[in-house]
Amino acid sequence: MASPITSSFQTSNLRSAFFGERKGFSVYSAPAANVGFLKKAVECKESRIGKQPIEVPTNVTLKLEGQDIEVKGPLGQLSMTYPREVVVEKDSGFLRVKKAMETRRASQMHGLFRTLTDNMVVGVSKGFEKRLQLIGVGYRATLEGRILVLSLGFSHPVRMDIPDGIQVKVEENTKIVVSGYDKSEIGQFAASIRKWRPPEPYKGKGVKYADEIVRRKEGKAGKKK
Repeated sequence: MASPITSSFQTSNLRSAFFGERKGFSVYSAPAANVGFLKKAVECKESRIGKQPIEVPTNVTLKLEGQDIEVKGPLGQLSMTYPREVVVEKDSGFLRVKKAMETRRASQMHGLFRTLTDNMVVGVSKGFEKRLQLIGVGYRATLEGRILVLSLGFSHPVRMDIPDGIQVKVEENTKIVVSGYDKSEIGQFAASIRKWRPPEPYKGKGVKYADEIVRRKEGKAGKKK
């Protein structure tokens, strides 16, 4: 039988700052050892993306060692280390990323690392590309070996070194195609190109992604005569 909760009342006297009289009040206290807390189990749902298997093409080779994975294909080679919350298993031409424990963080990592793994497999076998477009009078792009030269209305042209593992192609002097096998590297380099002259909302001038929709704004209307 649980021990009964004992309580005590203490009386304290305080002098009123306004009336100069003493007022008493009572404080109820209970032993902390007898106070209980209700524990609620955290329900971790399985990730809709994480539970999908990853198909591995025949031209891609995998190497699994503990939490490390190495993917090699005709376009390149990528590697990654998984956190302890997830594990990866190979099953007859498929990869499956599973949770190693039932925690909230494991549920978050499940879908993320399944997507990263799929990007690695697709990247080394098929590759990725990002397209950009230059809009503006005199805006153009050219290639000088492994250097991308941009004319964007500045007093001097912008010269950008192309990282290893990334290919850049210029079409019609105003269209840039960035391709490679590492999706994150492609996105980062494409973003660095766009950063030099982001599209402005009034005339749409600048560097934008080919599938980007720029919301236009109306300019200030002149005074009526």
